[in-house]
Amino acid sequence: MELAEYFTSAQGTGVLATADADGNVDVAVYARPHVIDSETVAFLMADKLSHANLQSNPHAAYLFLEGAARYQGRRLALTKVREESDPQKIRVMRRRPLPTSCQQDDGRKRYLVYFHVDGVRPLVGDGEGEGA
Repeated sequence: MELAEYFTSAQGTGVLATADADGNVDVAVYARPHVIDSETVAFLMADKLSHANLQSNPHAAYLFLEGAARYQGRRLALTKVREESDPQKIRVMRRRPLPTSCQQDDGRKRYLVYFHVDGVRPLVGDGEGEGA
């Protein structure tokens, strides 16, 4: 199954892991990625630790745990390729409108961060023989 099809239909919880240049790891809950093409995904990110880590170490991992099935999901190995901070483009990429309490600019910088998908594996197992 292609990533675009998978993340359009799958429901569950995502977790993004990043590390800084010294190897200090951070893990944060993230929504499903925006699938740009077969090799590229993007995440909307606030100016917090996960984003800061990517400035010194472009490698990340994303784990998606499907909500309906036990131990079903995907693991993505990622490498940051670029980012944008255009508020209009970020607004267009949002899947849900901002809550009324957040409609005004809260002063926090947000980014649209693009990643090359280096590999896709099932949640459990090594994915050998599955083309992932």
